[in-house]
Amino acid sequence: MTGWLPVAPCTPAGCARHTGAVRAPLPAALLLLSGCALVLLGVACVPLVRLLGAGPRRRLTRRWARAVPQAFGVRVRVRLHAPDRTPDGGELVVANHISWLDIPLVASVLPGRTVAKREIRCWPLLGSLAARGGTLFIDRDRLRALPAAVREIATALRSGSRVVVFPEGSTWCGRGGGAFRPAVFQAAIDAGATVRPVRITYRTDPHGSGPTAGAVAFVGADPLAASLWRVVRAAGLTAHVDVLAPIPADAEGGRRALARRARAAVLGPGELLQARQTAVASDRANRPAESVHH
Repeated sequence: MTGWLPVAPCTPAGCARHTGAVRAPLPAALLLLSGCALVLLGVACVPLVRLLGAGPRRRLTRRWARAVPQAFGVRVRVRLHAPDRTPDGGELVVANHISWLDIPLVASVLPGRTVAKREIRCWPLLGSLAARGGTLFIDRDRLRALPAAVREIATALRSGSRVVVFPEGSTWCGRGGGAFRPAVFQAAIDAGATVRPVRITYRTDPHGSGPTAGAVAFVGADPLAASLWRVVRAAGLTAHVDVLAPIPADAEGGRRALARRARAAVLGPGELLQARQTAVASDRANRPAESVHH
């Protein structure tokens, strides 16, 4: 593991569990078919959508992205904590990362070019859609590729594009989170872009008072097919998307300070404390036995 290729301690067996109501196999299968059909429709329509003007293209993308989680049986609730205004320059959207559902959820409110690991390019359905949608694929296995990736993101931001990044570098189950990797924030500083934090949470009731929905967690070596089936089987899932106030990407304090500010905004006070406790527990569990007693 490196700072460029972080690994979360979450596992499918330990974290991706649903404790609420469960759908019968037949309704779940119908949801799975409808969700995959909608994704396929999006892939087929990308060439036509590109012919549209910027405004109609954004509106159509938002509607389609909002419909994808709903097609898989997940309710969506969006809250704007600041006006949704298109910045004069580029905008770096940063969000916590729990599931493959995060990508259409962010696109439903702030469509843009997503930064993703190159392996996603080979995913069925979603990989083709991501490539056609202008996704910036990066090679996380080679640390030497990091400067070039930062330059590519900065170039996109300078052109006025909105770039969506999940700076934790890996998916987490939602009961904790990883540090925001500072490299992408350097791209925002270089381009003079605005940073827009987005908080994503999944709950088992529409009002957000129920327990965290572990069924949506796409962590570890979890196969995509298994994650899809787990989502459609879990009834009562609601995704909450909070679009937070933008943060100016000035050079004061550098990229690390900017990454910490964005992470604190995304996690919020309660979640930030829980994430710290999870990190401490994970560190203690991985520490050699002899060092624990000293």
